[in-house]
Amino acid sequence: MVERDYIMRLIREMVRVILKLVFNIDTESPTVDLLADEEEKQMLDALLAMIDAGDINNAENQLYEIVSGGGMEKLKMALLFYSYLNDKSDDFLTEYDFSREEIKSGIKDMVSMYGLNSMADAFLSDM
Repeated sequence: MVERDYIMRLIREMVRVILKLVFNIDTESPTVDLLADEEEKQMLDALLAMIDAGDINNAENQLYEIVSGGGMEKLKMALLFYSYLNDKSDDFLTEYDFSREEIKSGIKDMVSMYGLNSMADAFLSDM
């Protein structure tokens, strides 16, 4: 349980640091409201609803489609997606066949698309 809490905090802090360094956003709890574009907010809301419904893998697949080839705001959307997912309980994630390891891997993949791998590695390499 202590390790799970550690991993959750590490993921949360990594998201916060990237938001601060890349987007100059300092927030304790990242939400959809950080997105400026209404269409992007609606897309993220739809993905978060899929998470809540337990359709996590399909939501993540759609996220990859949205983010690939998109601008930096798409990275922000991805960070908000994984932050939301990270706040789910282990029981929820297990029930829908997802893990903290997959959250970590998803974040690393997303930041790699934008050339920010070193930031993710600094936080997640020991996990």
